[in-house]
Amino acid sequence: MTINTLRGDIGTARTKVGTFLFEFATPGIGQILKAAGADYAVLDMEHTGFGFDTVRQVVRYCQAAGLPLVVRVPSQQRHHISRALDTGADGIMVPIVSSVAQAKAVLDAAKYWPNGTRGVALGLAHERYARRSEPLVERLAEQNARTAIILQVEDPAGALAADEIAALPGVDMLWLGHNDLSVAMNKPGAFTDPDFAKHEKATIAAAKKHGKSVGRLSVDAAEGRRFAEMGYDFVAIAGDVWLLQQAFAAGLATVRP
Repeated sequence: MTINTLRGDIGTARTKVGTFLFEFATPGIGQILKAAGADYAVLDMEHTGFGFDTVRQVVRYCQAAGLPLVVRVPSQQRHHISRALDTGADGIMVPIVSSVAQAKAVLDAAKYWPNGTRGVALGLAHERYARRSEPLVERLAEQNARTAIILQVEDPAGALAADEIAALPGVDMLWLGHNDLSVAMNKPGAFTDPDFAKHEKATIAAAKKHGKSVGRLSVDAAEGRRFAEMGYDFVAIAGDVWLLQQAFAAGLATVRP
């Protein structure tokens, strides 16, 4: 089975650029983004109300386009993590991971034996429905190697534990949840606050120290470039809703100044 390249990009210096999908779970979305040059997409379940039937469809759309898809699950619950991976997603993004214990629980749910206790299903979406004859041990190892585990740092406790979390085998990326971090600091939107900067720098440094990746969502391409210069190697340029709005607003200003 062809192994997706998303996990192969973890920890590499090249800036990987993608976007979030909050609204447009349409058949062409994977090919549209791939044609535009995207390296990956993140399908959001946390804030959208998307269910697993939608996830299954979008995974297929992105597989058809050869575009790696990460699913941001709505919680740290085992059934959210394992079901997202069983749809064939190339990775999961898990919100509000604030401790080593929480990170280990995520890994236990996401990884097959001997690295975790994920329930075994064979020949289904995560194996591209292929008829396989290889030993079970090999197939489990293949899936453990294929899927990327992305943990969100969204509060001061998570930032303080970032070094220990990033050191865990199986954790591939830390993703700064900037809005939630600022709210958890009781300073909503204070992204230039010295304490916010301290937590952000600690998160970036932790990922780099352990050869892992670090990501952040930007409001637009200009901010995304600034994040890349700060050391983020995964940058998401806004999301589908805002990209459409930005493009239309720019066009409107040109046509009707």
